[in-house]
Amino acid sequence: MADHASERIRIDAPADRCFDVAIDFESYPEWAKDVKSAVIIEADDEGRGTKVEYRAAALGRSVRYVLAYDYADAPDSFSWHFVEGDMLRQLDGTYRFEAESDGSTRVHYDLSVEIAVPLPGLIKRRAAALIMGSALKELKAQVDRVK
Repeated sequence: MADHASERIRIDAPADRCFDVAIDFESYPEWAKDVKSAVIIEADDEGRGTKVEYRAAALGRSVRYVLAYDYADAPDSFSWHFVEGDMLRQLDGTYRFEAESDGSTRVHYDLSVEIAVPLPGLIKRRAAALIMGSALKELKAQVDRVK
């Protein structure tokens, strides 16, 4: 059974910059601590990754997974779903970018994770919370760097 979690953060930058950083998948290893590689396997006509293969550090191991991206609601949001990989059954999520009146952006992050190895529910929920908290903080730090 998948664990679901939602987080949000305010980033002091316009929504389009937040969106651009979030879809620059091949730069993730430079700023997302646990992502060791990200390779775009397929892209759409605008050059956005529609299928991306990742290698990440998780639970003391190197984990490989492929995500498929959907930009139907871009640039307000984009979503992804798990295609294949190690140790996971599901890794689906959405980023939403809500412009604030002061020029900042409220970024919403929703994630559903199902790990394929048996772990107590508490550890799974903590892992999901850790993924989400670090993903948003690292996104915010990267948006601040590319100003």
